[in-house]
Amino acid sequence: MPVAASLGKGRIMETEQIKLSSQEQSELLNISPDYVRISMAAAIELGLKPGRIHGCGCGCINLLQNYPEGCFANCSYCGLARERPGLAEDNSFIRVDWPLFSTDLVAKKIAEKEAESTVGRVCIAQVQDHRANDDLLDMTRRIRKHAEKVPISALAMATLLDKNILKEIKTAGADIIGIGMDASTEEIFYNTRGKGAKGPHDWDYHWEIVHMARDMYGSFKVNCHIIIGLGETDEDLIDMFYKCFSQKIACYLFSFNPEPSTVLENAPRQPIKRHRRVQLAKYLIEEKGLKRGAIQFDENGFITSINSNEITIQNTINEGLPFMTNGCPDRDGVMACNRPYGSYRPGEDFRDYPFKPTGDELNLIREQMQLNGNMGN
Repeated sequence: MPVAASLGKGRIMETEQIKLSSQEQSELLNISPDYVRISMAAAIELGLKPGRIHGCGCGCINLLQNYPEGCFANCSYCGLARERPGLAEDNSFIRVDWPLFSTDLVAKKIAEKEAESTVGRVCIAQVQDHRANDDLLDMTRRIRKHAEKVPISALAMATLLDKNILKEIKTAGADIIGIGMDASTEEIFYNTRGKGAKGPHDWDYHWEIVHMARDMYGSFKVNCHIIIGLGETDEDLIDMFYKCFSQKIACYLFSFNPEPSTVLENAPRQPIKRHRRVQLAKYLIEEKGLKRGAIQFDENGFITSINSNEITIQNTINEGLPFMTNGCPDRDGVMACNRPYGSYRPGEDFRDYPFKPTGDELNLIREQMQLNGNMGN
């Protein structure tokens, strides 16, 4: 077949599709559902790649669909964006390599680890593609067939979903739905994910799917991913945290880390001080019942103080939990998705800790936060 050799080279735009069936593409290109990308940390955890992870294991096996065209969304910060230069198969995602393996092999390795009770959760992430829903169902069933009891999350593309597919995903074996809102305001969403970025996503429809999923899966069984550092203020983030919590929607905080060759490749990362203060405020809101009026902002919308009991704040910092990775829980309710190196590179300061920080790590966190007596009373 003369076109076969060219299929793995470069992005094939929707207007240039070569007429091959999904079965033919699967045989030629190792695509989903028969093949899946897996985060490097998860590959190490399953013994599929050599190496070790500093200070912890990988509690969640993160999987990502694979297609030769990459993703047809065009989010301005994402390594999988449609218009990012280069080969789709060479692109990274949250600055992490995702090696490709047979889905059945990965499922069997998960089952082996599950027998040792060392898999907290499996997460299967969609990309924007017309095959993604059917393949998500297929991949979920394969994991469930081999590992009958492992918790499974579906990190789904809201743009692809409706009530029927949400039901099918649940029936296939997923108990949690994750939605990448990413932006904390409608304007930022439009400019980074929607029509302003030549992307397919719509803010209102995302919220419609989030609410639909919450009603179907249950309280805090749907989560919104929110990125800190896309141009929002702290006040925008705090409003989002309160909105999600009041509606029994989990909110998971991610750190913007610019990907090379994306639209936002030269955008600055937010200061670590800002990240730490937002982490603390978020935890106090969700776990300690902090009232909205207790958080004070400067004229630019960034946190200056939190008017709460000093002992509560200091004890909360000492717990270390606010500064850990936000992610889906294991079967016992303990955070499983710790995403080692997902928001920082080896040797950099942790943005979110994949383990509970203690001792010197807490001392560093206090220095980074620069409290200076401005928090607590």
